[in-house]
Amino acid sequence: MPVAAPADKRFRRSQVTPPRRRRGWAAHWKLLARLCGSLVFFGGGAYFVTHRVAHAEVLHVSRIEVRGNERLPTADVLALLDGLRGQHVLAIDLERWRRRVLTSAWVEHAAVRRVLPATVEVLVEERRPMAIARVRADLYLVDPLGRVIDEYGPKYAELNLPIVDGLATKPVTGSPLLDETRAVLASRLIEALRPLEALYRRVSQIDVSNPRDAVVLLDGDTARLHLGDERFAERLEAYVDLAPALREQVQEIDYVDLRFESRVYVRPAGAARR
Repeated sequence: MPVAAPADKRFRRSQVTPPRRRRGWAAHWKLLARLCGSLVFFGGGAYFVTHRVAHAEVLHVSRIEVRGNERLPTADVLALLDGLRGQHVLAIDLERWRRRVLTSAWVEHAAVRRVLPATVEVLVEERRPMAIARVRADLYLVDPLGRVIDEYGPKYAELNLPIVDGLATKPVTGSPLLDETRAVLASRLIEALRPLEALYRRVSQIDVSNPRDAVVLLDGDTARLHLGDERFAERLEAYVDLAPALREQVQEIDYVDLRFESRVYVRPAGAARR
């Protein structure tokens, strides 16, 4: 008959728990020393790289490029950026230098950006001259909002722009402060006439002293033409068509009022003012 033999528990691996090895303090200190050494190594390397980047000559601004300017001289823009050349390209305050470019009366919008390794690019959008504002005996180049761009002089002689009176609301000293509402009236009139090139070129003077009534003078015609504040091109074309017939009846005309739909009022020169 079979005999039951007792199992030998020494060969049952599932019940054998290996003893834990305890690390001594020496092992902990050795691991800590290695970690500290690694931190010092990488920290020192990062500092070295940062230091080299911060002082690298190749990253100092050596070139400034100005784009988008047509009438504003590049030299004038560079003068506004005096002190930028030589600075570290990664450390410059772009917004600060952009604001300096905007101090030019010619500049409507500006952007300043880095172009690595050592270039700063300046993009400008110039204000568009609308007319020549006459304030007393002085002439100024102005934009559609009546902002003074520059004094008008020989360097702008090639600009074919009408003279606008009545923009200044009160006596001024120095650079004049012009009325935006009146400037917008003049701008609307000019933009309405631009597509009619032949007619636009005949406009020599515009008076916007009354912000609801633009008065126009044409080349070769002494009559003041009251156009109101709308339908400028239509009313001016109507006058050009009527002018020969009007001259047959009234040789010397002071003004023609074209603001009314079906009637044209003509005031002879020398007539008593009411």
